[in-house]
Amino acid sequence: MRVFLAGIMQGSHVAALVHDQHYRGALGDIVRRHWPSAEVYDPHAGHANSIGYSLDRAREVFDGHVAMCREFDLVIAFVPEASMGTAIEIWEACRHGRAVITITPLVHNWVVQLTSLAIYRDTEAFEAALTGGEIDHLLRRHAAGRQA
Repeated sequence: MRVFLAGIMQGSHVAALVHDQHYRGALGDIVRRHWPSAEVYDPHAGHANSIGYSLDRAREVFDGHVAMCREFDLVIAFVPEASMGTAIEIWEACRHGRAVITITPLVHNWVVQLTSLAIYRDTEAFEAALTGGEIDHLLRRHAAGRQA
């Protein structure tokens, strides 16, 4: 299984700032504990200085990440507040039949609702659903629907 860790980077910052990215390590650890053979891609890991990229480099990286979301088996999106980049990633993943699981308090947001197989308010709820088998069940059902 290939898992893409989407999530807030710049969010609504007006200045050239990036949100705390520590959630990525925690989510990656949770996923790897549950699916030890999973390939987990963290788009921030190879681009920690992306805030300083030229517009051409930014476009190249962003387009590449969006393309990955169209290809990976699962996109896990961490969205504590609105994130335009994450919205595009989950939209494209959904449009291409990929599974999207979203961790967010924005449970009434249409983009979140329309693209997500499941929505969890926080990381703890996500981890409980993963370890309890709920997410595995959703992914099996999603895969069966894609094959039909």
